[in-house]
Amino acid sequence: MPRLVRLYITQVAIGFGLAGVFVGLLLWFNIANLWHLVSHSSDGPLAVLILWVANGIVFAGAQFAIAVMRMKDDDDDDHHGGRRQPVMRRDYVAIPVRVTAGRHPVRRSH
Repeated sequence: MPRLVRLYITQVAIGFGLAGVFVGLLLWFNIANLWHLVSHSSDGPLAVLILWVANGIVFAGAQFAIAVMRMKDDDDDDHHGGRRQPVMRRDYVAIPVRVTAGRHPVRRSH
């Protein structure tokens, strides 16, 4: 299995695990009376499943993004930055725009 696929699967599993902890804490602390709503409804387990999956998608995406951004390529260490001067492009051409005085394009009626 390629390293990137293994990294993705690992980070998605971590993200869904964190989402499970998050949903558990939401229910434990009864945020927005969520525990009462879930426990007193016949569709409560379905709502918890949907909440977990939706948060799992978000947490997994964020976890994978963090993992990818933390990857480091050792070849880029020779460049230490410095002053970056803006490059002026000479191929821009000014376009004349005709404006008529005294005319308002938007008229408001009361």
